[in-house]
Amino acid sequence: MSVLPRPAEAGPEAAHELPPAPAGADAAPSPQVVDQVAVARLYGEPLFRMPQDLYIPPDALEVFLEAFEGPLDLLLYLIRKQNFNILDIPLASVTRQYLDYVDQIRRHNLELASEYLLMAAMLIEIKSRMLLPPKKTADGAEPEDPRAELVRRLVEYEQIKLGAAQLDALPQLGRDFLRAQVHIEQSLAPRWPEVNADDLRQAWREILQRAKLNQHHTISREQLSVREHMSIVLRRLQGRRFVEFEELFDTTRGVPVLVVTFIAMLELSKERLLEVTQAEAFAPIYVRLAYTPT
Repeated sequence: MSVLPRPAEAGPEAAHELPPAPAGADAAPSPQVVDQVAVARLYGEPLFRMPQDLYIPPDALEVFLEAFEGPLDLLLYLIRKQNFNILDIPLASVTRQYLDYVDQIRRHNLELASEYLLMAAMLIEIKSRMLLPPKKTADGAEPEDPRAELVRRLVEYEQIKLGAAQLDALPQLGRDFLRAQVHIEQSLAPRWPEVNADDLRQAWREILQRAKLNQHHTISREQLSVREHMSIVLRRLQGRRFVEFEELFDTTRGVPVLVVTFIAMLELSKERLLEVTQAEAFAPIYVRLAYTPT
């Protein structure tokens, strides 16, 4: 497959202009033009004659068969390609192939080759240590294999590489699937804030204090019914949206009646027949029916 590179010093307007014929040459029809059929198209314009001033850089036709992520990746590739035992690496053969690859990349990218040259120096050092007679340690134990550290790094790198491949094979958001977003409109009933017990206690204390100001000295016995006062409270709330907490108490009838009325309200709240609400902290307390009378 032939590729026509872009001219080095020609703009889009002049890219398809034909170069002038050399002086003294006979004007002969171009062999590539047959019945005005273009040999190529450049920026959408037909080209009936091959340009004579094309510049093809030397690196344009180079092909890289393998791409490696670093020195360990290249070294692991060479070992696995020839089915070498990673615990018993033949350093002579591997080092020779490694240096051949480093020589290729050093001609084009010296900065990239520096990392590979460092690994090459390590391989040569390990090979040199293996050629020398082993020195026993101070306690008489056998010395460690010079390849042990390199083997450990290769095994760890291979495990990380396999783990990364397994993670990449998992479905990923945006690559393998998209997140579905559905908007559901919900009409929520207004939720009134719950009355704090301290606020309710303080309101009850204020009612008692005002009731003590209207004390009577007549001693009499009165039969009080909680059920009866429950009915009285419900009748007062009918037809009204909200009633202040203090309006439900008759302070002129004395403390016993107030206590029975308060107990009646608590019983109605327990049976979910009325609701005690408060707009915000320290705001007045209101009472309303929790059901719609028929």
